Amino acid sequence: MPGTPAEQVRALRRTVSDLHAELVRYGLVVWTAGNVSARVPGHDLMVIKPSGVSYDDLSPDAMVVCDLDGAVVEGDLRPSSDTAAHAYVYRHMPEVGGVVHTHSAYACAWAARGEPVPCVLTAMADEFGAEIPLGPFAPIGDDSIGRGIVGTLRGHRSPAVIMRNHGVFTIGADARAAVKAAVMCEDAARAVHLARQLGDPVPLRPEDIDRLHDRYRNAYGQRP
Repeated sequence: MPGTPAEQVRALRRTVSDLHAELVRYGLVVWTAGNVSARVPGHDLMVIKPSGVSYDDLSPDAMVVCDLDGAVVEGDLRPSSDTAAHAYVYRHMPEVGGVVHTHSAYACAWAARGEPVPCVLTAMADEFGAEIPLGPFAPIGDDSIGRGIVGTLRGHRSPAVIMRNHGVFTIGADARAAVKAAVMCEDAARAVHLARQLGDPVPLRPEDIDRLHDRYRNAYGQRP
């Protein structure tokens, strides 16, 4: 991201604010739950949603800038209660540029069951490259959730983890990619839930998952 640190933060305030509207658009959040954050490239800073603020009242100016220990650097509001979890992910996964948390209904149903979502659809192989894994139960407010996210996703191809008895956390190269992963996670959780009402879903073979995931990462979409 070009520009001075101040310009980068200003641009990310707008981006993070706008991406919260996507959580509402896709029905991934209710009331004030959920959050999006973005790493400020080249700096030990992140931009994150404020705690307990209505989605209708979010704006770039409402976003909070924190360091990667979760301390507020800039902003008039308290940051999200999940700030410590986001900060932990950024500290321990330098490739991650965005983190998202949702309580989307179907994924939360899998969280309540304490069960990963099996990879039974080509779209899941494309996006996740495997099952959507289950992370451990962790208390809210410290970096316990962050430790669970990193411990589950490090070395896993999935950008999404369903934290047991809680909800979804997703990561991405930037905040938009993390939001996309949250949207796709809920879509997969819903589709596999519906399939189970009809019987046992048929799993994809590992070699087919590998081939589909590689094609999606390296051949799908537009290329220069």
